[in-house]
Amino acid sequence: MASLRSLLLALGLSLPVTSSPGVVLFLADDLGYGDLGCFGHPSSRTPNLDRLAASGRRFSDFYSASSLCSPSRAALLTGRYPTRSGIFPGVFYPGSRGGLPLNETTIAELLKQQGYVTAMVGKWHLGYGLNGSYLPIHQGFDEFLGVPYSHDQGPCQNLTCFPPDTKCYGKCDQGVVLLPLVKNDKVVQQPISFTKLTPAYDRFARDFILRATKQGKPFFLYYASHHTHYPQFASAGFARQSKRGPLGDALMEFDGSVGQIMKALHDAGVENNTLIFITSDNGPELMRRSRGGNAGLLKCGKGTTYEGGMREPAIAYWPGQITPGVTHELASTLDILPTIASLTGAKLPQVKIDGYDMSDILFNNGKGRRNTMFYYPFAPSKKLGVFAVRYGQYKAHYFTQGKAT
Repeated sequence: MASLRSLLLALGLSLPVTSSPGVVLFLADDLGYGDLGCFGHPSSRTPNLDRLAASGRRFSDFYSASSLCSPSRAALLTGRYPTRSGIFPGVFYPGSRGGLPLNETTIAELLKQQGYVTAMVGKWHLGYGLNGSYLPIHQGFDEFLGVPYSHDQGPCQNLTCFPPDTKCYGKCDQGVVLLPLVKNDKVVQQPISFTKLTPAYDRFARDFILRATKQGKPFFLYYASHHTHYPQFASAGFARQSKRGPLGDALMEFDGSVGQIMKALHDAGVENNTLIFITSDNGPELMRRSRGGNAGLLKCGKGTTYEGGMREPAIAYWPGQITPGVTHELASTLDILPTIASLTGAKLPQVKIDGYDMSDILFNNGKGRRNTMFYYPFAPSKKLGVFAVRYGQYKAHYFTQGKAT
């Protein structure tokens, strides 16, 4: 850190932190490029996200490394394309044997080495394993509260949860176990009470932040929401509140969670020393129509290597450190790990990292180091390889998947 400080001073730049900052990483689920008010949707009610976008840095050209849940989450946490970590084809299921390899280094594991306390809440979807061997507590997280896989992978896949009129459980006729809520490595609820799930997540996250700051420890919170993945649900305070119907209600609840965490940071007195980053795992599931999200002006959605499948809304916020504005620099979820490593002085793992430090984009309104983005299909093969490549302002498609999922 001393050498970095000297270099920045020599260049006339300032080091963005004077002490170890808190880090909060929000990941929405199947959120489209055009779903947020701050990205142009006319009827989405997302006041907390809109405020952070107005007061922080909004990315116009930000990409996930995959168009499906499991591989995109692996890339986010490791800074490596999922083709390197082996998280393909497709996603993990309740009966899957594997998971994110334990020899992969996650953001949480990097920060543990720097004295951080770490917690994850929400959707994991990177494997369960024998006796929970692939759960977050074995991947660098001190605490975990959430669902090991996607909430649509239970027997009640067609549920809707909008009190007081619609009960959560209708026909539960699919041959898998009821969805479990797991705390660390123990099942604490089965089946899940969906209308009470997000408030439980928010309390868990708030308690973690307040406890860490009271102990004087830097913290990393990874909040992976289930919203706005189909089938949508919402707690009583958000049901039937949006003009967009069930998806809009779910999006409002996600926005509410952001507001709850911002309040926790304010109450703990650490809002000005916390980096908040918000993005999505992949694009919207357009085949669900109004229940599937909105890719804005981008082509196609989830499951494709068109822009709507992998180009995501992204917001970075840090009062006093990040100047408000919009950046058109090319960036990716792959870049979050090396950026956090740079900010905290953590050493990168001794493997190939596909991400780049975004500090110049965030703190100096500067140029990014990324000029290419590779688009792999969710089931890559040696025969076909990469489906598309973006270089600067140009994109070449070698193969396409035309189904607008």
